[in-house]
Amino acid sequence: MRKLICGAALAAAFATTALAASGAMATELTVITAGDQNMVDYVNNYLAPIFEKQNPGDTVKAVGTGPGDAGSQKIIERLEAQKQANKASWDVDVAVVHEKAAGDLVKDGLLKQYRKDIDTGSMVTRSNADMALGTDVKGYVMPMFNSQTAIAYNPALVPNPPKSYEELAKWVKENPKQFGYNGIKGGMSGVAFVVGWVYANAGDAKTLEQGPFKQDEKADWSKALASLKDFNQNVTFTPGNAGTLDMLARGEIAMGPVWVDMFYTWQASGQLPPDLKLILPSPGMPGQPMHYVIPAKAEHAKLAEKFIALATSPDVQANGIVKKFNWYPGIDADHVKPKLDEATWNKLFTDISPKELADYGKPFPIKPYFDGILEAYEKQVAN
Repeated sequence: MRKLICGAALAAAFATTALAASGAMATELTVITAGDQNMVDYVNNYLAPIFEKQNPGDTVKAVGTGPGDAGSQKIIERLEAQKQANKASWDVDVAVVHEKAAGDLVKDGLLKQYRKDIDTGSMVTRSNADMALGTDVKGYVMPMFNSQTAIAYNPALVPNPPKSYEELAKWVKENPKQFGYNGIKGGMSGVAFVVGWVYANAGDAKTLEQGPFKQDEKADWSKALASLKDFNQNVTFTPGNAGTLDMLARGEIAMGPVWVDMFYTWQASGQLPPDLKLILPSPGMPGQPMHYVIPAKAEHAKLAEKFIALATSPDVQANGIVKKFNWYPGIDADHVKPKLDEATWNKLFTDISPKELADYGKPFPIKPYFDGILEAYEKQVAN
């Protein structure tokens, strides 16, 4: 028995020596992510096992920093502290951050430019992978997923839904109180609708999305916001994101703006009738991505690139992002389609095609315009 134990120990020692000699020492990849607990669970329970199987000996550990922009801010502060301390390498290999934080991280010199170095980098087509609320982030980010707002409608009540904001305004006058949204209180679906209205009716939408900020641009909003106030006379106000869906489910309204992933999740759980549909009106409505980034001095940058390449591969985007969470993929949907069964594709992309998503899926405005729109709404529309 003692010989067996010694033999096993000797074999283990030889294996360790051989592993070290080959340069294949096991590595723990550290991922920190903003967002809800489901983001942490997705990495630890779904992505990590796939990556570890493909990279024997390496492990992945994800830690959450909390929801919303506050969660992303903690990541910024963690990296900034290590930069200020002049550390040779930082203790984060991959971070998952919100759109605004991605821009701040790039401006502060805290990220590595890596997108051109991974195979899936060329599969990204949406503009929000290049500009994040007015900051050029091209090459520094890979979208984990895209969340998107759209208009949900009941085809039994709206057989020919309006295809643009202009058509919607006419429809609402002819069908008072059948359109519902939450204004700018209680959820971002209503905020997104208001932003889309401004894009459609005021100024240069490209400038609002990408900058530069011009103080006099706000003057062009008054007419658009006056027409929105008139529009609101014929709408039903809902309590929030879930409230809009709930009123659609009960037939109290026939149309309203929603988050696409919430819409499909409610349908899958039976909370929404299966025959309700979506439309993305021109010139578009905003959504927002979550981004994979690599810190400028990540200790395991090459392994981080491999991890992000896996996470943004068509297989993982299809089975993880689309099937598990009803999110739109971070890469172009046409790369994902061959990996999806027809029923899943039809559910997510029949109402809103990949081309419509590319054409009409918009970013939110840069921060000064975004804050200005909300402030102007309170003063000119809500009062």
